[in-house]
Amino acid sequence: MNQVMGTAVNRKDGFAKVTGQATYTAEHALSGLVHGYLVTSAIAKGQIRLISTQKAEQAPGVLAIVTYKNRPKIFTPANDFRQSKLNEARLPLSDDQIHYAGQIIAFVVAETVEQARDAAQLIIIEYDIQPPLIHPQQTRYESLPDVEFSKGNVETATTAVTIEATYTTAKELHAAMEPHAIIAHWQEDSLTVYEGSQWVRLHQRTYAELFGLPAEKVRLVTPYIGGAFGSKCFPWAYSILCAAVARTIKRPLKLAVTRRQLTTNTGHRAATEQTLKVAAIPDGKLVALDHRVKTYTSFADRFIVDCTATTPVLYAAPNLRLQQHLGILNVPTPTYMRAPSENPGMWALESAMDELAWKLNIDPVELRLNNETTTHQRSNLPFAAKHFAECLRVGANQFGWRDRALQPRSLTRNGQLIGWGMAAATFPAMRGNTTVKVRLLPDGTVHVLTAGNDMGTGAYTMVAITAAAALGVPVEKVKVELGDSLFPDGGLAGGSQMTASLAPAVLQACQDVLQKANCTTANAACAALKQSGRAAFEAIASFAPKEDAQKWAFQSWGAHFCEVMVDEAIGRVQVTRWVSVMDIGRVMNAKAAASQVRGSVIMGIGAALMEECHLDPNSGYPVVYDLATYHYPTHADIPRIDVTFVGKPDLTFNSLGVRGVGEVGITGVAAAVANAIYHATGKRFRNLPITPEKLMA
Repeated sequence: MNQVMGTAVNRKDGFAKVTGQATYTAEHALSGLVHGYLVTSAIAKGQIRLISTQKAEQAPGVLAIVTYKNRPKIFTPANDFRQSKLNEARLPLSDDQIHYAGQIIAFVVAETVEQARDAAQLIIIEYDIQPPLIHPQQTRYESLPDVEFSKGNVETATTAVTIEATYTTAKELHAAMEPHAIIAHWQEDSLTVYEGSQWVRLHQRTYAELFGLPAEKVRLVTPYIGGAFGSKCFPWAYSILCAAVARTIKRPLKLAVTRRQLTTNTGHRAATEQTLKVAAIPDGKLVALDHRVKTYTSFADRFIVDCTATTPVLYAAPNLRLQQHLGILNVPTPTYMRAPSENPGMWALESAMDELAWKLNIDPVELRLNNETTTHQRSNLPFAAKHFAECLRVGANQFGWRDRALQPRSLTRNGQLIGWGMAAATFPAMRGNTTVKVRLLPDGTVHVLTAGNDMGTGAYTMVAITAAAALGVPVEKVKVELGDSLFPDGGLAGGSQMTASLAPAVLQACQDVLQKANCTTANAACAALKQSGRAAFEAIASFAPKEDAQKWAFQSWGAHFCEVMVDEAIGRVQVTRWVSVMDIGRVMNAKAAASQVRGSVIMGIGAALMEECHLDPNSGYPVVYDLATYHYPTHADIPRIDVTFVGKPDLTFNSLGVRGVGEVGITGVAAAVANAIYHATGKRFRNLPITPEKLMA
């Protein structure tokens, strides 16, 4: 292998993106393209009493209007995660029932998007309104025995030093730069779908099942995605409806979901309420951990945010209890969002650990070091290649943690309060089945094809680096094509598993190419290729998780250290300094990996200080409606973020020793910010986000 792996490599897709050559979903140009527009419910619960489309049907350019009365046939999928999956189990326009505000109730098709939007305003709708369940306090919660876990008896820790508190997180929106969109194009009995998809082949199988087709009759095209964070893993109701209507009208049909509609039709991170009890003896050794969670789902589907997922991973406790409760509300269906369970779960756990450290008068770093667990306490499996302690020590040294003031409100700068905080980070190391094709051409160019895709995280570059390293060629000589179901199955771009799953398959395919050429280098193979008269040496290789999953627990680790400046007079918090140290196994691309951690930290700061989606108490509709009314961090809110990697390969995990990085970086961030605010102000905040009015209260 050459030495490109682990260095800072520029993005392969960077030039195409900055010059506008990268084609995103809504930008594909098809002859005869027509446009759709969604009509959504103005109430959160009830029944459609009347829906009149007569006037709208006569509007200029209108080609079709679809309601529950005339929806095209759609088959109900098996909803098997391995074969097909929907983001919302209830099919669109199934009946006249309304389960949440913003639910799709009609679909207008016209020659132009302006005509479709104008016609939508002419549809007359009357409802029989029922009182909705909107707020988490309104619903009844049921326990989830399949998620719960316990060992020992947490009630025996009554004589220990104890922290018990309730921590909450707000409903958050994905707010990706690229809005959701789809173009559906039927050609006789074959369907081509242009859509941002984090799992190309699963999308393909899902559409095939929905419309009664063999999978090979469906093509999914998604070369570029402008952000997803989990919201584009599976098809949404709007996608299914667009594809069904396109089949009826026999024209390629495009639907671009508006920013307003994104708040209700493409998922969100569900709000959570977590009660955590942490007990320890005076020297800091944990005696018990008791983690109880309340979260909600919708009446249209069941989605669980298991905030207890990381609790048995970080700290050893002889007595451990994990409980999860789920309520049902008249709200849109939640979905995956960057570290979907781990991020809110770590907010509560790392906040409680900080509170315990202050109560025991023990350094928060030392408290974590002294309670590190060597096994996953739920599976009882040992961790492979774990360097969590090194993350803590390196981060503390880089940040200058030993010099921190030991009392809250004791550090000031320019008349403002300064606080230091820290928290741990962790996320499970995932991997899945992938297949790639590698082709070596006579001019030394390497061509790699796979349906795995790049949602902006750097997969094009990672694949090129892997091939370049394996074949000994410059990265510039590697051409990568992603995001097309015509290519071999590239797996899921989610759960931080794309690199860990795809890179080993690329490596194996490259090695197979050299073996076919009976050469050890690409240069020698090219010479042999020219002599043979063949067009290329080609190999297809696959990666699948090994049986070692029964022997080891795989996890990525990290530590965050942050400094905040607090102006109490106006309730302003500024994050002024940040250090993150991560253990993600081998680092494939130092530039992209650090960028991923920085993006995660920024997202976590948003959750800590500003991100929340309120619902109108009367309509149940989100009161935010665009990127101006939904507050998230901008450049002015973010300091320099220093990122360091331990960089030790986890060769038990895969042949390259690489784990994912996309999600571990957000875990613990909100807690680190809140812990720093406590150090600065002496005020403990347990409800996110920590907004100015809370600071001033």
